[in-house]
Amino acid sequence: MNRKMVLSTIGKILILEAILMLLPVITCIIYSEFGPLVAFLKSIAIAILLGGGLVALNRTKHQVIYAKEGFAIVGLAWIMLSVIGCLPFVLSGEIPSFIDAFFETVSGFTTTGASVVTNVEELSHGILFWRSFTHWVGGMGVLVFIMALIPKLSDRAIHIMRAEMPGPVVDKVLPRIKSTAKTLYLIYVVLTAVLTLFLIAGGMPVFESILHAFGTAGTGGFGVKSNSFAGYSPYLQWVTAIGMLCFGINFNIYFLILIKKIKSVFKSQELFVYLGIVLLSVASIALNILPQYSNFNDALRHAGFQVASVISTTGYVTTDFNLWPTFSKVILLTLMVIGGCAGSTAGGLKVSRVVLLFKNIIKEFKKLLHPHSVNIIKSDGKQLNTSVIHGVSAYFAIYFFCFVGLFILISLDKYSIETNLSAVAACFNNIGPGLADVGPTSSYAGYSVFSKLLLSFAMLLGRLEIFPLLIAVSPSVWFKK
Repeated sequence: MNRKMVLSTIGKILILEAILMLLPVITCIIYSEFGPLVAFLKSIAIAILLGGGLVALNRTKHQVIYAKEGFAIVGLAWIMLSVIGCLPFVLSGEIPSFIDAFFETVSGFTTTGASVVTNVEELSHGILFWRSFTHWVGGMGVLVFIMALIPKLSDRAIHIMRAEMPGPVVDKVLPRIKSTAKTLYLIYVVLTAVLTLFLIAGGMPVFESILHAFGTAGTGGFGVKSNSFAGYSPYLQWVTAIGMLCFGINFNIYFLILIKKIKSVFKSQELFVYLGIVLLSVASIALNILPQYSNFNDALRHAGFQVASVISTTGYVTTDFNLWPTFSKVILLTLMVIGGCAGSTAGGLKVSRVVLLFKNIIKEFKKLLHPHSVNIIKSDGKQLNTSVIHGVSAYFAIYFFCFVGLFILISLDKYSIETNLSAVAACFNNIGPGLADVGPTSSYAGYSVFSKLLLSFAMLLGRLEIFPLLIAVSPSVWFKK
């Protein structure tokens, strides 16, 4: 392990975070918010001092990034980003508890949207901006952003992208990793800007439009109102629902459209399975909840919005789905686990993994019936390497054990099985709102300090897909010769 290179990179990331905090500083100046302004300036100073110190004390000529360094950088970077990123909340006094502020910041950067804030309307504009901006930064990945900016970067930095980007396989869309990072972020910025314009066109105030675009693009779900999207017009709800679905799609699809390889888009099995799940879920829920609404249009709109919100792991809500029939809630709980597409900003297991798991199960059935037959698993017309299939199977096993372990530990708290189970599912899969006492009209404020730290760990595990975080905190990685 090249510890100096890892720590030096962490230092550069903290300096970048300090630069990113200049945006909420500008927001504070615009809205004449002196208290939050001072809090951000202090946080920037701490980030620069700590980041600069790590860079100065860990200079090294050996800058090549291998898989082990890539995982360690990603895991530690996200922890340190959250520690420094929570300082404005604490120093401004708007979330005075460090643990609560850390939970909120982890929820922001991991694009989870689980919150301990009970009255969002009381937060200042600067804090609201930073809270939603963490979604946008964390959605595509702050380290991918760094790779787009650093002029001299080894192509071995693909290990960082693979560790940070969600999904079973991450490939370069262009020959050079730097070009890939730039292309992905360009698509991300353009889609965010387009969504912002559509929201403004629907009558949403500019500030709220920007923040909701951040939350939708990063599939995070932090809003500016306690009732989320319930108070907005049907137009704004439909625009946001479509936006959430779009950001739950693999960004390689947009790249293929950009270079006019439309035929390749139609070969994407994951995309059509994703859209199929959405359509089936919307239809099933709309029919199931129809008796609770005055007309089919309202039932369809609420069903469509919640399905888009949950499968993209965004977490915005238009209604209290806690009041829906059990059938509809079970569908939403299932969508929480499935999540969006690989290579998107969404969380969850990913549609591609679920598809590959089912294909592997079918293969094993065929093997039992015809032991001497040769069964090949393909994805988008290409034969998959057995290592990919084994990797997916191993991930499912580790995912299951982590989920059960987290659920057992959080059950030490006072809440019901439904609350604790959905809290773990919502945090581990980066959704945000769960069911019962952590439903769309509630918050995570009532959980104990231990549970908040546990759920913060669950959010990081889910966003980084387990391995980078476990490797980053493993002593054997750092001290093994």
